[in-house]
Amino acid sequence: MLSEPRSGRLAAWGNALLAGLVAPDDAALAIVGEDAVHRVEGIPGEAGPVGLTLALGRLRALGVGGLRIALPAPGHPLGLSGPPEFNARAVDAEEAVICTGAALGLIPEVYEAGPEGDVHVEVVWHCLPVRQAPPADVPSLGEAERELAEALREATQVLTRLDVAGSGPLAEAAVDAYRARAERGREALAPGYPPRAVRVLELAQRVGLLVELAYESGHGGAVSASEMGARAVALRPVERTARRAQVAAYNAYVEEQLRG
Repeated sequence: MLSEPRSGRLAAWGNALLAGLVAPDDAALAIVGEDAVHRVEGIPGEAGPVGLTLALGRLRALGVGGLRIALPAPGHPLGLSGPPEFNARAVDAEEAVICTGAALGLIPEVYEAGPEGDVHVEVVWHCLPVRQAPPADVPSLGEAERELAEALREATQVLTRLDVAGSGPLAEAAVDAYRARAERGREALAPGYPPRAVRVLELAQRVGLLVELAYESGHGGAVSASEMGARAVALRPVERTARRAQVAAYNAYVEEQLRG
């Protein structure tokens, strides 16, 4: 969860482009990241897949003024507004981008190609109709920041008591090292986002990685079934809170736009 979701990169840099804060080629380069190529299929008026720059231009011409993200999971349609067909595909992909100003959404489909040792990733974004309605279960930035602090405090107490490796100093060192690698050469979010959104996103990603480390650390000192169950109970709401905070951070640009 520490790494940026593709929907986050598309929304953040797409918003910067729509606001005129970055050049189209720079936005496309940031969205693609380490992938080989991104294309968009299903843009109204286009017969086939098109590149990111053309797709974002077409969306702006269709009235799109901003982009939100969704990070849904089974039973938790976080950031989605329907219809059910779109929600189901977004849950399968674990992410989506929702347009404001036009009833459209984008869901990524990821392909790997090339021989072993030289695999490259290609992404096709499917542009589909969505319902124009408030997104599900997305907190404000202030709510997300408070919830993250509280959830992290409670989970750390439980994980420490159960002797889970993901709660100790080695995990913190792993997070710092991962962040240093991930952030080398990249800008947090994109131009136009408020500093609080950057702060919330960084904390959400940090909490998300701690959850992943805790899940991957084996049973640690939690040798009984009840203790392992207690760890899972402690981790699930923290992971959910971190996802909600990530969505709040990426969506902050649109929320400020709507308030302003």
